[in-house]
Amino acid sequence: MRGGDDRTAELFSYVDLEARVRRNHPLRAIRTIVTEALSTLEREFAALYSPIGRPSIPPEKLLRAMLLQAFYSIRSERLLMERLEYDLLFRWFVGLGVDNAAWDHSVFSKNRARLLEGDIAAKFLAAVLAQPKVTKLLSTDHFSVDGTLIEAWASMKSVKPKGGPSGGHGEPPADGGGRNADADFHGERRSNETHASTTDPDARLYRKGRGKEARLCFMGHGLMENRHGLLVEACLTLADGHAERVAALHMIEPRADRSRAITLGADKAYDAEDFVNELRSMKVTPHVAQNTNGRCSAIDGRTTRHSGYAVSQRIRKRIEEAFGWIKTVAGQEKTKLRGRDRVGWAFTFAAAAYNLVRLPKLMAESR
Repeated sequence: MRGGDDRTAELFSYVDLEARVRRNHPLRAIRTIVTEALSTLEREFAALYSPIGRPSIPPEKLLRAMLLQAFYSIRSERLLMERLEYDLLFRWFVGLGVDNAAWDHSVFSKNRARLLEGDIAAKFLAAVLAQPKVTKLLSTDHFSVDGTLIEAWASMKSVKPKGGPSGGHGEPPADGGGRNADADFHGERRSNETHASTTDPDARLYRKGRGKEARLCFMGHGLMENRHGLLVEACLTLADGHAERVAALHMIEPRADRSRAITLGADKAYDAEDFVNELRSMKVTPHVAQNTNGRCSAIDGRTTRHSGYAVSQRIRKRIEEAFGWIKTVAGQEKTKLRGRDRVGWAFTFAAAAYNLVRLPKLMAESR
C-alpha cells in the first residue's frame, strides 16, 4: 500500500524545519521543481502499489532521498539513513518531520526496488523538463550526443565459459584461506561470444581503446540540448561497438521534425556512413567530427563549410561535464546495481539529478 507524502509538525516540538533552512539555499529551488514534477506522476505511482495492505514509504519521499544521495555523493543506503537521522536539511528536503524516525536501510532498499521495476526515472526526467519555466531554457534545434562506459558491479573472476563448468576461478580454495581462489588468466582468450559473467550476465567485456584492458561494462548514452547543456534524454545499453550510434538514432528520432532541419553534434566515433545517411533521411544535419584516420570521412564540405558546424563541435564537448558529474558525484562510475534495466534506471535518474543541480542558477539568470 502506498504511503502518503505529507509532513506534520509534532505538537510539542520546538524545531521548525522550514525556519532552519535559509531562504536562499539552492535546495529550496530544487525542491520546488521536484515537487511539481512528482505531482504529475501521481497515476504512475498509484499503478505500482496495491490499494490494500500496510502503508509503505511514500514514493515521493523515496525519490527525494535518492536525489540527496546523488547530490551529496552518499555511497550507500545505510549511510543515507544515518544522515537522514540527524541532518535537519535532509529531513526538510525529503519531507520527514523532526520527530519522525528515519527508515531502516533494508526497508528503504526494498521499497526502492518497486520504483526500479517501473519506468519512473525516465518519466521523472521528462516531468522536470516539461515544466514551463524549464522548457523555455531548452533548445529544440541543436543537440549533442555521446556515450560513456559504466563499470558493472561484477568481478572479472566471475567471467566463465558459457554453458560450461565454472573452471574453479571463483570458488574458494580447498584449504579455506581467503575469499577468492587464485586465478591465472594469462594466455586465456575470453570474448562476449564464449564467456559471460555469472554475477551480472548483462555486463559485457569492453575495452575503451587499443592497449586498454577489457572490463565488464555497460554503456550509458546522453542527448544534450546545446543552449544550456542540459540532458534531455538518457538511456543505457549493452556495451558494444555499435551501441552509441544506435542509441543516438533512438534518442534523436522523436525530436526530428522533417519540416525543419535540426543539428546533432557528435565525436569521431559517430563518423559512419550508415549513421550519417540515417540522420540526413530524418532531416537532421550531422555535425559529426571527421574521422580521417586512414579512411574517407562520411562528413564532407556540405556540412563543414557552415559556421554552425564549428559551433556544434565546440559545444558538444560540454556533454562530458554531465557524464563527469554523473560518474564522480552521483557515483555511477561503478554501478552498485546489477542487470541492464536496474543500472539504466540509476543512470537516467542521475541524469535528472544533474539537471536539477544546474536549473536554479539557470532559471535565476533567465528572469
